[in-house]
Amino acid sequence: MESVTFGVLTISDTCWREPAKDTSGPVLRQLIVETFANTQVIGNIVPDEKDLIQQELRKWINREELRVILTTGGTGFAPRDVTPEATKQLLEKECPQLSMFITLESIKQTQYAALSRGLCGIAGNTLILNLPGSEKAVKECFQTIRELLPHAVHLIGNDVSLVRKTHEEVQGSAPKGHICPNKTGTGTDSDRNSPYPMLAVKEVLSIIFNTVQKTTNLNKILLEMKAPVNIPPFRASIKDGYAMKSTGFSGSKRVLGCIAAGDSPNSLPLAEDECYKINTGAPLPLEADCVVQVEDTKLLQLDKNGQECLVDIMLEPQAGLDVRPVGYDLSTNDHIFPALDPSPVVVKSLLASVGNKLVIPNPRVAIVSTGSELLSPRDQLTPGKIFDSNTTMLTELLVYFGYNCMHTSVLCDSFEQTKESLLDIFEVVDFVICSGGVSMGDKDFIKSVLEDLQFKIHCGRVNIKPGKPMTFASRNDKYFFGLPGNPVSAFVTFHLFALPAIRFAAGWDRCKCSLSVLNVKLLNDFSLDSRPEFVRASVISKSGELYASVNGNQISSRLQSIVGADVLIHLPARTTDRPLAKAGEVFPASVLRFDFISKYE
Repeated sequence: MESVTFGVLTISDTCWREPAKDTSGPVLRQLIVETFANTQVIGNIVPDEKDLIQQELRKWINREELRVILTTGGTGFAPRDVTPEATKQLLEKECPQLSMFITLESIKQTQYAALSRGLCGIAGNTLILNLPGSEKAVKECFQTIRELLPHAVHLIGNDVSLVRKTHEEVQGSAPKGHICPNKTGTGTDSDRNSPYPMLAVKEVLSIIFNTVQKTTNLNKILLEMKAPVNIPPFRASIKDGYAMKSTGFSGSKRVLGCIAAGDSPNSLPLAEDECYKINTGAPLPLEADCVVQVEDTKLLQLDKNGQECLVDIMLEPQAGLDVRPVGYDLSTNDHIFPALDPSPVVVKSLLASVGNKLVIPNPRVAIVSTGSELLSPRDQLTPGKIFDSNTTMLTELLVYFGYNCMHTSVLCDSFEQTKESLLDIFEVVDFVICSGGVSMGDKDFIKSVLEDLQFKIHCGRVNIKPGKPMTFASRNDKYFFGLPGNPVSAFVTFHLFALPAIRFAAGWDRCKCSLSVLNVKLLNDFSLDSRPEFVRASVISKSGELYASVNGNQISSRLQSIVGADVLIHLPARTTDRPLAKAGEVFPASVLRFDFISKYE
């Protein structure tokens, strides 16, 4: 559907007095934006007054670009429900079959839909539809008409070519499904389609894993590494207590001194009625073979300096009691890593435990944002400019997942500057993660620059929402991810594509590279898109079962949707039989954060 303006008019005495109580209007506006690309939506609220309703409708009908008006509210049996009456006087043509279709579909959901008196009709070049006032009802009604609206607008506007195209598709003479532009496009200025085929998410990931080469062979480095020392290198006390000979039985023993962690092993003679006070982790005296914990002793006497000199051992000592033998945790020449675990916490900790100073190399990554409109967050905002959030977001995501960003830059929309900058950056990094410049705008130079630099573009579009223009390219052992400029699109595609590629290059097993996936149950209905969608949601645990609540408006420019986002819910594409993801349905979800449960109930 070409870009048109929609009007959403909420008709309610209550909402007019208290606009915050209007829920159906905002829901309709969100559904329109999610369904139709490049569409503008205006909205207003009026009371249940016939004259005021007509006044607002007339204003909107007279706007040439406003092609569809959806009213919500005032269609019932109550005395002040006058929306159909107000609308009818403005219509040049009524559309009773459309009204009947909406009613019949609504009755399938609830018998009370029969009590709604909604009207549909045409005024000038504008289609007007009266919908009920409840949030649930407007969702259901919109799902009923969403696929009819583009054709209705084309008919009303007498757009013959688009009407004919729709008729051909309905009658079976036009190709079905997605038409790949690189097979049908002419490549001329009149061809407005992207030349890149729309690839499925799994196909893109397969291409990435088959293209990216590992910069680090963790299997060889870690799994073949052997311990140069014993851990512990001496017999160590497991508890705070008293070291003694197990042959000395229980009873009172003279305390010869105290051994702290870090002291050298004591080689002095030790009698059966003697002991040393010892701290956890300290080396046992050479002639001691057990430790009795403090809790199983009783202090009998202090010397003149206030130090313990006599204690009562209240249990029978046993050889080896609370002693960690030499090499108990790890023996010399044992493999340090029993299995491959690429976690930086695991790798660095184990290497430190044996005194190994090896630094495991990670892929070198640069973050680039494109757009002449971008300002640093530290700059003063000026007309026509916006603050660049993508550089910060992507850099912080890299750090969060254990990688360093070697370079950041913001490029203006210039072919030459972009080309020169990328050439310089790739001299020192393995990966460039770029946001912006990959769509179909006149200033989107990224793909043409990549081709000029002899990169192979493996993917130029993905069948996904948000993030359709995501681009992946490579040249030898250099890799480029072109993420869309909208911050949420960049956020989603980083997690789904760039992060797995970097992990794979860092030596991770392929099965571990993508985010962990678990099943969640939806808490609210959600309108499905024509593309598979990855929706930001917070997770609530109820009696051990995981529920997901969608984080408000999911438009790709609204960075606020990542606030409290624990997961990306994998929603399928819309079909005629399944327009909605319904509350209570279970869907897979990719885990975004380590502390991914926001609330327990």
